[in-house]
Amino acid sequence: MELGLVGLGKMGGNMRERIRRAGHTVIGYDRNPDLADVHSLEELVSKLKGPRVVWVMVPAGAATQSTVDELRELLSPGDVVVDGGNSRWTDDEKHAAQLGEKGIGFVDCGVSGGVWGLENGYALMYGGDAEDVAKVQPVFDALKPEGDFGSVHAGKVGAGHFAKMVHNGIEYAMMQAYAEGWELLEKVDSVTDVREVFRSWQQGTVIRSWLLDLAVNALDEDEHLDRLRGYAQDSGEGRWTVEAAIDNAVPLPAITASLFARFASRQDDSPQMKMIAALRNQFGGHAVESKK
Repeated sequence: MELGLVGLGKMGGNMRERIRRAGHTVIGYDRNPDLADVHSLEELVSKLKGPRVVWVMVPAGAATQSTVDELRELLSPGDVVVDGGNSRWTDDEKHAAQLGEKGIGFVDCGVSGGVWGLENGYALMYGGDAEDVAKVQPVFDALKPEGDFGSVHAGKVGAGHFAKMVHNGIEYAMMQAYAEGWELLEKVDSVTDVREVFRSWQQGTVIRSWLLDLAVNALDEDEHLDRLRGYAQDSGEGRWTVEAAIDNAVPLPAITASLFARFASRQDDSPQMKMIAALRNQFGGHAVESKK
C-alpha cells in the first residue's frame, strides 16, 4: 500500500525504512529537506492515491495540531489520518471530531520501540473505528515485531494513546526501581562489582527485562555512570498517567513516586531538604550543613 509519513526524526525515519522493507511505498515529509521525499504536505497528499493514509509522527501539542489542521483541508472523505506521536488521548477525541466533519477518519497509535524499532519492530497500541483501522492494517503489520503479539486494537479513539501513556507510566516506575537498587549497591563497601551483579540478573531472575539489558549496556559504557549528570527529564506521559489516576480514583503510588523523583533530580539544592534539615535541627538538635 501507499503511506504518507509526516515527521522523519529518530522514530519516523526508521519507521519509514521498516515499512519500505516490507514492500510498501512511503512518501515522507519533514521540515528538514535533507530527510524529506517531498517539499510540502500539499505535495505529499497529491502523490498519494485515494483512499489516502497519512501517518503523523511529530511532537505532541501545537505541532500535531497544526499538522492535523492542514491535513483537514488537503484530504478527502474516506482518507485516514494516523497520529503516531505521544499525544494526550483527549486531543485524539478533538482531532477525530475535527476530521470527521470532513468525512476523514482518524486513528491514534501509541508506538514503543525507540531507536531499536527498525530491527526489532515496534509495539503498537491503536484506537479508532474498525473501518479506519483496516485501512492502516498493512502498515501496522509491517511495523510490529515478528510473531503473534506486539500489536493491539485497544479500543475506540483515544484508547491507543491512553494505553501507551499507561505503558510509559509503568516504564517510569520500573526504571526508578532499577535506579534505586543500583544506587544502594554502589553505596555499600561489601559489593565490589555492581555491574556484574546487574549482569547476573539478566538470566533466571524474576526482574530480568529489556530495561535491565539496557542498564547493563549503559554500565558497560560507563561502569559507575561518572560521565552523567543526575538529571532526568519527563516527556509528559508520566504526568498524564498520574492525572488520569486521580480522575479515576486509582491509586498509583509507585508510578507517582517515580515521577516526583524525576522532579527532585532537577534540583541542585533542594528547597524541601533545606526545610527538613531546619526542622530536624529545631526539634532534635540535629546538625545542619551550611553552604560553602
